[in-house]
Amino acid sequence: MCGLAGLARIDGSQLTPDADALLARMADVISHRGPDDRDILRQGPVGLAFTRLSLVGPDNGNQPLTSADGSLVLIANGEVYNHRELTARLPAGSVRTASDCEVLLPLYQRHGKDFLDSVRGMYAVVLWDRRADQLVLARDRFGVKPLYYHRTAERIVFGSEIKTLFADADTPRSLDWATALAHPAMTAAPHLAAPQPVSWFQDIHLVPAGCVVRIDLSNGTTTTHRYWDFPGETPELSASDDELVEEYGRLLAESVAECATADTELGLFLSGGVDSASVAALAARHTGQLHTFTVLSGATYSNGDAEHAAQVARFLGLPNHQVLFDADRIPDPAEWRRLVWLTETPECGPEQFYKHELHRYAKLARPDLRGMLLGSASDEFNGGYSPDLAGGGTWQDFQAHLGDMALRGALLDRPDLAPWWERAGRPLLRAGAVGEALPDGWGTGEHDHYADYLVREYRKIQQYNCWHEDRTAAGSGIEARVPFLDHRLVELSGSIPAGRRERLLWNKQILRESVGDLLPSNIVQREKVPFFYGSGDMHTFRVFSLMLAQDKGALLDEALATEEARRHLDADGLRAAVADLSERPTIDVQFVLRLVNLGLMASLAADVPPPLVSVPAGPAPTALPVDDWEGGRTRLEERLGIAPEFTDGFVPVLAPGVLLLSGAEPEGPWYVAVDGAVEYVVDEEPWLTFLRAVNGERPLGELLRLAGVELNEVRGELVGCLETGLLREVPA
Repeated sequence: MCGLAGLARIDGSQLTPDADALLARMADVISHRGPDDRDILRQGPVGLAFTRLSLVGPDNGNQPLTSADGSLVLIANGEVYNHRELTARLPAGSVRTASDCEVLLPLYQRHGKDFLDSVRGMYAVVLWDRRADQLVLARDRFGVKPLYYHRTAERIVFGSEIKTLFADADTPRSLDWATALAHPAMTAAPHLAAPQPVSWFQDIHLVPAGCVVRIDLSNGTTTTHRYWDFPGETPELSASDDELVEEYGRLLAESVAECATADTELGLFLSGGVDSASVAALAARHTGQLHTFTVLSGATYSNGDAEHAAQVARFLGLPNHQVLFDADRIPDPAEWRRLVWLTETPECGPEQFYKHELHRYAKLARPDLRGMLLGSASDEFNGGYSPDLAGGGTWQDFQAHLGDMALRGALLDRPDLAPWWERAGRPLLRAGAVGEALPDGWGTGEHDHYADYLVREYRKIQQYNCWHEDRTAAGSGIEARVPFLDHRLVELSGSIPAGRRERLLWNKQILRESVGDLLPSNIVQREKVPFFYGSGDMHTFRVFSLMLAQDKGALLDEALATEEARRHLDADGLRAAVADLSERPTIDVQFVLRLVNLGLMASLAADVPPPLVSVPAGPAPTALPVDDWEGGRTRLEERLGIAPEFTDGFVPVLAPGVLLLSGAEPEGPWYVAVDGAVEYVVDEEPWLTFLRAVNGERPLGELLRLAGVELNEVRGELVGCLETGLLREVPA
């Protein structure tokens, strides 16, 4: 991983010496991305700044790199994983250093705009073609490595991070409120509409993933060549299901081997799921002592992720660091502001905080560590979300849900027809009635909604996954590597014919079968557990609700500091929402936090902070060794703040505004309403019997006797309701 920055005249003129000061400021801003080396070049119309994190060829891989004839100058961020294979196809002497990126120069000389067709890896590329008088900007197929730019008629400014561009006083710094507030990533809209990735700022653009952009420096004429696009199904695919599973396993092993190649130490983020466990099992073959890092929080303890990660590490013989996030670990306003500025996205939330802290701990514990292997981006293309989207049903239910999501997206263009699907609580028109707003064949049973879903996931990983994985790692001078984003793997999964998807893609079956002999069966078959949702999520919601409320709402004050923020955000509504969340934390904290982040981004852009390396990052994270998960549960739960002491005299009561409602069927589920809105379904015994007996007078001992249970049988639910504010203790 490295930092790129620069500017170029695109009107035929030359840069003047005053550009040197700007290039130096830009290099300062991205110094966290490349702590090992730094160089600045200004010649003619082009100025380049480069900061290096050296994982391959640390001794002689400094950049900018220049072709043997001097006609090409290159700076690149990322890794070309198959650089040795590509170099072997070239004439001897084509590559003169140990840098994996140098091979791009002779490839460009041979193939021009097609120079990335055979490249495997993650990269953002800036290449100056002196002979053609062109500037070339390019990114890998999935946008793992970032590259942003702002241009006018006279010049273009570019960099690995948006804040790099803000070092230039002439680059606009206005948040794009209209786009951000309507973006499905922000609203979590349940439809298949898939907008192109955005920068969140006005007139700041992303070089498109899978594209080569060439700009004529004499007049600014620009051409964009897409060298890779998301694959579609291959109905005539001849390989059998077993052969596809075998091929997937072979390609995954190759991808992990390439990602695990470095001249410096690598680590691995390990959860208890099959994705990161598969990467760990395959990477262990190619590295020395691969240290693994796991989040230990109330949520990951409750959902079993932390314990299963420890099991995987023991099975593979790998060191495992359980990085502790106890109940008191609440980011303070300065810490959160720094994280938002690092990530540059309003989607910054719990996941980004935890991963940023994991990287910080890894760097402190292993100072020579430079790269981190991740299990990200398997769910998106291997059917990992299919059971959740099926609502506990089957593949057919999953497909039906995709159809419903497609309809919701189409109705964005025909809102006049939406009431026919809303008013009666069930559809009253056939989907085809939406008419011209829909693609050909939609609503007739011929349209492939799964293909639309994959395109949505492809764009989502660019806007969310790749974006934050890059930044949270970069903040600690670490490069994040994502083996599941080898384009050969995605092409294989994407090519599976519709009639064979259920067999191979329901619940990631193609992956589970391909690694079945590498891991314990309970890990291979373990159901997907969300990082911090699901069981135990109230612990996460509590932390971030308290963060928003601390210091009398200091983060809200900062978010509302600009006139633009006050014009778009309802200050009273936000303050009331934060007050409610501090009393009763729910998933709504995510949505409030996104709006607060928008305000913080606007404020930070208006008054740009100093380079991140000079801003303290918060208290040093620590790990908690866990040798005995069974015997140590009481100690663990106390440390994590999820083990309140209950006595027989403890008397719970429903909180104000909370009602327990019976359903229409006598034996059916009951419901919990909060402030008049039904929020939860209660259909599992013995918790339902216990909850029905709660009246604010009966002590815990009597409630347990009435329900005929022991405390340990309902402890988790009781703690959860207390954490979320549904229940309170009656004062003695």
